Amino acid sequence: MSPPPPSLWRRIKAALRPPRTLKVTSVGRTYLVVTFGVGLGALNTGNNLLYLVLGLLLSVIILSGVLSERCIKDLTVRRVGTDGAFAGEPFAFRWGITRRQGHAFALTLSEVDSPLAGEGGVGYLPAGAEHVVRADLTAPRRGPVKLTGVRITTTWPLGLFAKTRVFALEGTLLVYPRRGFACADPGEAAVGHVGEANNPHRLDGTGDIAGLRELGEHEDARRVHWLKSASVGKLLKVEREREERRTYILGVQAGLTGDALERRCEEVAEQAHRLLEAGHEVGLELPQQRLRPGAGSGQERAILRALAWLGFEEQREEAA
Repeated sequence: MSPPPPSLWRRIKAALRPPRTLKVTSVGRTYLVVTFGVGLGALNTGNNLLYLVLGLLLSVIILSGVLSERCIKDLTVRRVGTDGAFAGEPFAFRWGITRRQGHAFALTLSEVDSPLAGEGGVGYLPAGAEHVVRADLTAPRRGPVKLTGVRITTTWPLGLFAKTRVFALEGTLLVYPRRGFACADPGEAAVGHVGEANNPHRLDGTGDIAGLRELGEHEDARRVHWLKSASVGKLLKVEREREERRTYILGVQAGLTGDALERRCEEVAEQAHRLLEAGHEVGLELPQQRLRPGAGSGQERAILRALAWLGFEEQREEAA
């Protein structure tokens, strides 16, 4: 069996070794101009002191490149992600970075080739321990954002050059609709069957105060009105009316595109948040999907995910 050609070996090595780039900072450009001027002066005058200064300046450039290269070696990075990303507002995004041996300084992390704006940094990274880097990123639009890699940059030690290394990490970030004020009315509540809704006349809810009565045996003492109990000399329990839980079905009409679709998704997201905060059950009806009514933060997250994928069904199938 003949060995692989040299070109194939070069491709394999390039794939295994993350790409590195070198960029001159503003301070570095000034430093290079000064170095070039000292070199011209040394050539024109033949002054040994200028040659000595030129050699010192060039050695600093070499030292900076060597130290920055050592700083971004032996790194491992993983994408921790975020709890929730909303379009048009900063959200917390995290990466986990580890160095196998040695120390690293002045590292900056960001996403490669993505519309996410923002970056996070760590000043000192010891060997062996994972450090979670937090950044405030901003997404310009709703929907899935494809993530291809993480960029790590360092300007250590002198800030003359920015050495960058890219780690290939595939992933998808789902951005929820922009949170704002909803002017539209959620519509009429759906009428449930008899027995499904709570009785509003039961006096064990969280609504308005209905009265006071003496606390019975084995009843919850957290509802005791201590001020009134102290005045009459016995424990009095506060009775509150139980608020009625209603069911709402929100929907996005078929055929909406562009700004109209974005605005409707924002309105539905805000309406769902407000209704769920009030204790009601909320369902969602989309052109190709339907969510059963539910309550709580889990239902709100399911509604936000459905709205974020609306209009990006092809990408959702590819991601699945």
